[in-house]
Amino acid sequence: MNLVVIGAQWGDEGKGKIVDFLAEDSELISRFSGGANAGHTIVTGETTYKLHLIPSGIIYPGKKVILGTGMVIDPQSMFEELATLTEQGIDWEGRVFISDRAHLVLPDYKAEDIELEKKRFNPIGTTGRGIGVTYAHKSHRDGIRIADMYDSNIWSRMPESYRTFLEPFKARIEKMKINLVAFMAEYKGKKVLFEGAQGILLDLDAGTYPFVSSGYSVAAGASVGGGIGPREIDRVLGVFKAYSTRVGNGPFPSEFNSERDGATEEMVRELGREYGVTTGRARRCGYLDLVALKYACRVNSIDSLVLTHIDVYDDFDEVSVCVAYEYEGETITDFPSSIEVMDGAVPVIKTFKGWNSSLKESTDYSHLPEEAQKYIEFIEEYTETSVDIISVGYRRSETFIRKDLWTRS
Repeated sequence: MNLVVIGAQWGDEGKGKIVDFLAEDSELISRFSGGANAGHTIVTGETTYKLHLIPSGIIYPGKKVILGTGMVIDPQSMFEELATLTEQGIDWEGRVFISDRAHLVLPDYKAEDIELEKKRFNPIGTTGRGIGVTYAHKSHRDGIRIADMYDSNIWSRMPESYRTFLEPFKARIEKMKINLVAFMAEYKGKKVLFEGAQGILLDLDAGTYPFVSSGYSVAAGASVGGGIGPREIDRVLGVFKAYSTRVGNGPFPSEFNSERDGATEEMVRELGREYGVTTGRARRCGYLDLVALKYACRVNSIDSLVLTHIDVYDDFDEVSVCVAYEYEGETITDFPSSIEVMDGAVPVIKTFKGWNSSLKESTDYSHLPEEAQKYIEFIEEYTETSVDIISVGYRRSETFIRKDLWTRS
């Protein structure tokens, strides 16, 4: 069975923790998109792991992980990350595989990324790690794939700077590269977990273009970049926070406003530790945007929602969500494609009574306060999608499942 985990907002929803949580029951974990611009934090016991390229399932002993075809891989960053995992006691040798069709991020691309951002008439707030440029070279058909390092004709025609950069990594990567489609065929019928990067609202086509990532964040990306056919996807999980966050530029209709919401943004940011794992940048925070979340459910055929960070609201007297937008006298309930509309939209807010108690000890839905249950039930009703996993804290143990996810819908 193939289970896909994607972000249902603008990224940073807690996908890494959820993939780590589900990895125990899986036989293979495959990341299908993105690069070192992603940041996944996993807390087990007293140890915190910060991952960027390596799939979150690597923390579980014995689990095999794949960097898929849809990823763009900076080999230097990858091996630095693997070295850090070794220092933290993770034995990853023989468990990390790379699709030989994945593209490489080269040093020139990072400088090109930074210069491109300076020249944009619409700055998007890129991380400057060469991710978008690598995807652009891929689309222009002049990128370098993992497989190309071992093609004597291509290798000989590469600029000398490329060969100089890649040479130290060739032998090590050769032991890790695979023909992904053939590899996945061996796992047909087994429990495979596919891990997405960023979030649906940052998808190149489905997101808030041009303020998006250059890869695919939609569930369909698990097929395109994961080495399986589209009919092989059995279940899609969409991870979302009890509020919304966004990094960098771009529209954010439900963003907190100090005049309207006082110090709510600062409180949520500090309680939720809303600072980028990769960049350290403070994240913009806002109300849970149910208009956007319903859109995410529709465009991805999400079977189950995964709610994280609900504990951030433990001490709030009231909890509010955005249920529509107001724009020039019109009420909008379908997520718009126009940046102008989203920039000018005012959130229509629905407020719930807070629970004023800690949820961290909850191990079952029935243990949640009635107020928290009403909040969750409203989300389910609005999105027409069940919330089947709930995270009440950062640790792996602070998570519970409401239904068996390793069965077909």
